[in-house]
Amino acid sequence: MDRKIKKKVWTPKRIFTILGGAGIVALILYVFVFADNSSKLNVDEDKISIEAVTQGAFQEFIPTEGTVQPKATIFLDAIVGGNVEQRFLEGGVEVQKGDTILKLENSQIQLSYINEQTQTNRLRNDIENTNNNLEQARFRSKNNVITLEYDIDAAKDLYDRNTKLWSDKVISEQEYLNSKRAYDRLIASRSNIIRQMEFDSINSVTTIKQNETRLVTSEVSLDIVKGRLNNLWVTAPISGLLSTVNVELGQNVNQGQTIAQIDDLDGFKINARVDQHYLPRVYEGLRGSFDFDRGTYNLIIRKKFPEIINGQFVVEMLFEGDVPENIRRGQTISIRLQLSEERQAVMIPRGSFFQTTGGNWIFVVDESGSFATRRNIRIGNQNTRQYEVLEGLQPGERVVVSSYDGYEDKDKLIIKQ
Repeated sequence: MDRKIKKKVWTPKRIFTILGGAGIVALILYVFVFADNSSKLNVDEDKISIEAVTQGAFQEFIPTEGTVQPKATIFLDAIVGGNVEQRFLEGGVEVQKGDTILKLENSQIQLSYINEQTQTNRLRNDIENTNNNLEQARFRSKNNVITLEYDIDAAKDLYDRNTKLWSDKVISEQEYLNSKRAYDRLIASRSNIIRQMEFDSINSVTTIKQNETRLVTSEVSLDIVKGRLNNLWVTAPISGLLSTVNVELGQNVNQGQTIAQIDDLDGFKINARVDQHYLPRVYEGLRGSFDFDRGTYNLIIRKKFPEIINGQFVVEMLFEGDVPENIRRGQTISIRLQLSEERQAVMIPRGSFFQTTGGNWIFVVDESGSFATRRNIRIGNQNTRQYEVLEGLQPGERVVVSSYDGYEDKDKLIIKQ
């Protein structure tokens, strides 16, 4: 009777097969679960820039170039036109208020002045003659009244006597009536002369008032023409530097044409151009500063001109406090225009990494210094030296701030010492 041989379950071959399969599974698990599969790049430490994340006072400002200008510039425009007859001063000299710069010649204005002066003098003579005639007429009328009063008295005496004599039948009625008519005529003549005197007086007064009104108008016109005549003499309205005189002898100057420029030397202003991107954030009263001759000087915006020219707008700034002694007209200075007040913030130095990442991520260096890993961050405001970090970094950490060209798809930088 044959004996049944029992097969071994754990044969060496089976054991090796199971162990081999388990090893392969473990290797796969390690590769996909435990191994570091991030995209890496080896970099030399001396070819990258590593900076620390700090916390401190942050202020947003933008750099801009400004040009030093006189605080006030007066442009002399020709009030009247004419030919340049005389030129007393040249550009580049200091002038005092009232100094004559040049004289224009305009025969039409001169003729107008003569005509207006003649008309005014004629009206003055007319008023004077009217007054004289009125006085003479008054004298004649008074004299006539005096004579009439005398004749009336004599006629009244005769009339009174004839009335009595006629009633006594001494004289005829005709003689009586003749004396009465003579007396009544004289009374009527006196009344008429008095009314004539009143009429002449009223008429003369009206004529004088009309002439006086015309005289006032004529005198105003004369003053206007005289002012135009005086404007042919171009004088300095303020004391300062006569920087330019833009006309030559014999040149015809039109009314309103700019003929000279005077700079007020009592102070300076700064005209600065700012990128149009900052137009909503720049306003009158905003401050700035600049370094000059080993000192820092403060400015404040007085005017903002919103017109955009070549992608920029202009602001006019005045000194706030001290003014540099050696500053001159036309100098160019570098201004820090402050867009915010100082505040505490987490900051990193500016670097070329921003051109690649847009401030959305950065490589953070491990404490060991042997590698740097990619991390998402959020950048806020910035100035010429620093970025404000709103999220993603802590003070004391170190980051790579140099160019990220070639790093765009990498997750880790292996830093070779």
